[in-house]
Amino acid sequence: MKQDEVRGRAFAMPLTSPSYPPGPYRFINREFLVIAYRTDREALEAVVPEPLAFADPIVKFEFIRMPDSTGFGDYTESGQVIPVTFKGQAGGYVHSMYLDDESPIAGGREIWGFPKKLAAPVMRVEKDTLLGTLDYGSVRIATGSMGYKHKALDLDAVRKTLLSANYILKIIPHVDCTPRICELVDYRIEDLTVKGAWTGPASLELFHHALAPVAALPVREVISATHILTDLTLGLGKVVHDYLAN
Repeated sequence: MKQDEVRGRAFAMPLTSPSYPPGPYRFINREFLVIAYRTDREALEAVVPEPLAFADPIVKFEFIRMPDSTGFGDYTESGQVIPVTFKGQAGGYVHSMYLDDESPIAGGREIWGFPKKLAAPVMRVEKDTLLGTLDYGSVRIATGSMGYKHKALDLDAVRKTLLSANYILKIIPHVDCTPRICELVDYRIEDLTVKGAWTGPASLELFHHALAPVAALPVREVISATHILTDLTLGLGKVVHDYLAN
């Protein structure tokens, strides 16, 4: 294989059999269970990177079902998003993500810098309850529940929330394990259709694990819960801050 061929084919690893195809990535019937909760200010100060900032010590714990995802297939994801601001613009900082499919783990980390790790999240309806669970190996580390479709929400308001900015800390190491890329990435949801949105009573429990420290942002008070059904495209994003520039 000539060098020009390598350059022409190289967009993901492995070179001759990439773990995922090039984007864009379209998601049909992407379903969210988002439980917002209050945590300790000191815990957030320890994990939110400058130049991001936060006002209130709030975290959103998400369970997401993706049954029809271009290039990635059928998988489930869970994790924590922290409401932040960047240069005065409100958005969400993606702090942790756990999912059950190798292709979006590789693609998410390599393209955007999503903090994805392999785990076993589940989101399902159990009679009158929307239930989300997250296991890391054989250990249960999160359980969230919400009353199923108790009250419909305004779709335009939900749509506006989903279209806000999202921020990720992308890190790619050199071969000597020093950072070769260390950037803050801004990505957005595109071509969004909100098919339904509901709220209801909710609860959330987080449990400690050495390698999946979701409970390091402890639940002090559950604030709200939202169940959303959408079609959307995941935008590829842009670099808004380079930590190695200076």
